[in-house]
Amino acid sequence: MWPVCLSGRMETLTVADGFDVHEYRTGLKILKQDRESVYLANRAGYACPACGREFGRLFVSTDEEVSFGSAPTGPICVVRAPERLLVLTHEPDQ
Repeated sequence: MWPVCLSGRMETLTVADGFDVHEYRTGLKILKQDRESVYLANRAGYACPACGREFGRLFVSTDEEVSFGSAPTGPICVVRAPERLLVLTHEPDQ
C-alpha cells in the first residue's frame, strides 16, 4: 500500500482504532526492532497523524516508558494510539 494523494495531500497514518505497522509495511522500512518497539524510515512519504506534515522516521513502542540517547535535529510529534506510543521525527525547516 503506497500513500494515495487526496486533494494534494499524502495518506496520513491511521491511529484512531490502533496502529498496525503491517498495514503500512510497503512504505515503511524497518531500521531496528526488538520485542516491544520498532524504528522505521518513511520511504513512501506518509503524513504525520499529529501535524499533517511528511515525517522522516517513526518509532513505535508498547513499552510504558521509553528513553532516547540522542535528540533529533528537527521537530518531533508524539501520538498515543491504543496500546502504542508513536514518536515521529521531521526534517528541520529549510
